[in-house]
Amino acid sequence: MKNVSFELAEGEVHALVGENGAGKSTLTRIVTGALEPDAGELVICGNRITNHTPRQARELGVAAIHQQPLLFPHLSVAENIALALENDTAGWRVDWKKRYSQAKELLHQVGTELDPRRLAGSLSMAEQQIVEIAKAIGARARILLMDEPTALLTDREVDHLFQLIRQFRQGGAGVVYISHRLEEIQSIADRITVLRDGSTIACKDAAGVERGELIELMVGRSLASIFPKRTVQKGQNALEVRKLANRSLELHDVSFAVRRGEILGMAGLVGSGRTELARTLFGLSPIASDIYLNGEPVQIDSPAKAIRLGIGYLPEDRRQHGLVLDMGLAENISMASLDQVSRWGLIERRKEIGQGVSYVRDLRIKAADVSVAARTLSGGNQQKVALARWLAIKPGIMILDEPTQGVDVGSKSEIHELIVQMAERGVAIILISSELPEILGMCDRVAVFREKTIVGTLSREEATQAKIMALAFGHEVSLSHQRGEA
Repeated sequence: MKNVSFELAEGEVHALVGENGAGKSTLTRIVTGALEPDAGELVICGNRITNHTPRQARELGVAAIHQQPLLFPHLSVAENIALALENDTAGWRVDWKKRYSQAKELLHQVGTELDPRRLAGSLSMAEQQIVEIAKAIGARARILLMDEPTALLTDREVDHLFQLIRQFRQGGAGVVYISHRLEEIQSIADRITVLRDGSTIACKDAAGVERGELIELMVGRSLASIFPKRTVQKGQNALEVRKLANRSLELHDVSFAVRRGEILGMAGLVGSGRTELARTLFGLSPIASDIYLNGEPVQIDSPAKAIRLGIGYLPEDRRQHGLVLDMGLAENISMASLDQVSRWGLIERRKEIGQGVSYVRDLRIKAADVSVAARTLSGGNQQKVALARWLAIKPGIMILDEPTQGVDVGSKSEIHELIVQMAERGVAIILISSELPEILGMCDRVAVFREKTIVGTLSREEATQAKIMALAFGHEVSLSHQRGEA
């Protein structure tokens, strides 16, 4: 990061946008005291800050909600909130009643009845994000930095979050809002600052800037389309599920089919059953029957069996489940296709590196070489590495769970193009996304989940945000396909 200028006024929501690697997260780390700047000035509430630390930032009223929730998985929700709010003078004895009461009240303020006694490690990514928001509210921040706060939230939860942001603003607090969702930014922000290649490119009033102009400022070029959907000839059913049930995950009566070359979207509220279905289909929570590949019944009792059957699965949390962050890119890419780079049970390093170099080139992954650790890459490039792993097995069926979550607009367009190319090669694709524009822009049909089952399927022509949300909330909708069959 170099030559970045940014200012935040009291009672303002100031959006910060740019591709991954543009400098947004680095600026956040400097403001929160996690990183010391090499040059320039940091001024908070009129005071020039030197030797900044996280503790000093908290004392100045600076709080941050990070893209990846920073919770201790083996502690309860209440304990995680308390760690952020209780000071060193709280005493040697814990007032558990007060601690749970405070946590419950903060969680209620963010619109959830989450049990404060639950372990943080048992929460979904969306629930973890909600706990992070509750922590910031409890800290009574004067400067709140929010890095992709809605990446894992439903539209209803986003609306509630925006109400909370407006309360922050009315109380005189300033909010730095970092997001790749430009439609959100233009609805909540007062000003927008664009970063590119570590520098400030422009600062615009949100009310007077077009979305296309923002995209061009961010990427330095015009994007023809964020959703490069093309018409693809559909083949026979590649995957069919008939009245599937999985008691351990509470799935019941799930029926649908996806054809070769088809992109089937799966929409619904957080916890409605989409990810649970993906885990079942990939053998992470196996069942005995109800799954058919190419018309033949199969039993998928492990991920290894799923891979042998040509099923790839990109999970929603790439950092925890999608990549081994401390491994190099070549090792991450070859992990599901070791038979292609090994001989007599031993990995041939030259083949593995060659495979990695090929995918880094073809997917335009920005990395010094294939030996660098995956954690050193930006979010968009990490997602491309995770995709490369599954492209290497040449899948017949690809399950994508939130494939562009936390990814900048340039990388998002590139990932969408890769998805379309897979469909053109005849891959049957299941696309799970909480972003309705992505579902509507990329999918041939949309299956909507509610309460761990599919309640209706919409064709591309009849699908709208209003119809999808009506089904997700249990309202009646006139459909050409009431259930999930093709």
